[in-house]
This record gives sequence, structure tokens and C-alpha cells, in this order.
Amino acid sequence: MAENKIYFQAQPLLPIDNRLKGNNVTTHKSAGINDFDKLLNEKLDTLKFSQHALDRLQSRNLQLSESDLKKLSQAVDKAAQKGAKESLVMMNDIALVVSVKNRTVITAMDGNGAEDKIITNIDSAVIL
Repeated sequence: MAENKIYFQAQPLLPIDNRLKGNNVTTHKSAGINDFDKLLNEKLDTLKFSQHALDRLQSRNLQLSESDLKKLSQAVDKAAQKGAKESLVMMNDIALVVSVKNRTVITAMDGNGAEDKIITNIDSAVIL
């Protein structure tokens, strides 16, 4: 009867070749990481608008200036520091529901926008 064994020869373990660890490689890596961190932080700091929110802003002829967007971003930052998840941000005569976690404006309305003047599914409010 034939023997059902497999034989293999163990390969010796060799140390890692350190020739690849030159100054040029390290410099490029660290520069790339710094650029990536900078880009990531810029993207994380930006506030996004859902398509629904953009449609509401356009249909109700609501406009936000650069300073309004900056104030809104700062308000979202403060709400995040307080642990908010979904927040109502009241600014001028505009009400914005914002997903603080995703930094996304979900919907927008003016003073006459909500029929019943009831806003649900929020856990905080920021009044600017």
C-alpha cells in the first residue's frame, strides 16, 4: 500500500533587507502622509448639503452667503462637541436640519416652510 504523506523541506528565515530604508523613501512617505492628513482634515471640515436640502433651498429661494456657511460650520462643530447627532440650526429666517455626525445639511426651510411648525428626529437645537 502506498504511503499518503507529503514531505517538504523547510525554508530558512532570512532577515529583512534594510537597503530599502533610505532617507529619500522616508522623506517622501512622511511628506505624503502630511499632505494626506491636510487633505483629509479639509474634507472633514467641509459641510455637505444633501440633494433634498439643495432642492429645498432652491425652491424656497433661500441663499446662504460665505459668512453664513462659516457660521453654520462653526455651529455644527459646537453641536458635535456637545454630543449632538441630529441638530436644528436656526439662522436668520432659515431653519436647517443637520446630521452633525455626517456634517450634512439634510433639509432647509424658511419661517413659512413647515406647515405644522413641528420638526422631529432632532436631539439638539442651535440658534444663531
